[in-house]
This record gives sequence, structure tokens and C-alpha cells, in this order.
Amino acid sequence: MELKQFGRGSDNPWDELSYDLELEKAVRKIKEENAKVVGIQLPDGLKPMAKDIVRQIEAETGATCLIWAGTNFGACDLATDVEKFGADLLIAWGHSEWKY
Repeated sequence: MELKQFGRGSDNPWDELSYDLELEKAVRKIKEENAKVVGIQLPDGLKPMAKDIVRQIEAETGATCLIWAGTNFGACDLATDVEKFGADLLIAWGHSEWKY
């Protein structure tokens, strides 16, 4: 199944936001880590897309995604508590590209 890139000509209702969420990188990392439960952390502006992001990730990986509904004030505000809920991996998105 080909990944849809939201904001890049997909049929997603949030296209007007024009974000490339690089979901293929998230899927690849989940598969590399063999993660079964994945925490998804989004800033408030991207939270309306959470259900679509989770659907696609779960379909591509078979992993269960937990959406972090708490705060996200930037790269220093990681939802490390998802580990308490059994998450093997945390994927955090932001509005700006972060070179790691």
C-alpha cells in the first residue's frame, strides 16, 4: 500500500495545511525497531490530523498507536510518560523541521 503524504495532493481534508509529515520515515522506524505499541505526540495544530495519522501508521505497521493528548511545547517537551502505557517507541511531530 502506497503511503499518502498529507498536504501533497492527497484526498485528506487537512490538505490546506500543506505539511509533509514524512510518514514513510515513521513507518520505517517502527518496522526497524519492531515496535508493537507506538506513542504519537503532536502539537495542537496537528492534533486534528491524529486519527488519519494513526490509521495510516497502524495499517502499514500492524503496531498499536497511542495518541498523546497532553502538551507539546517543542522538542524539549517529549511525552516520556507513554512508556508507562507500554509504548516501545515515541514519535513526536512538530511544525518545524528538526535536524537530528
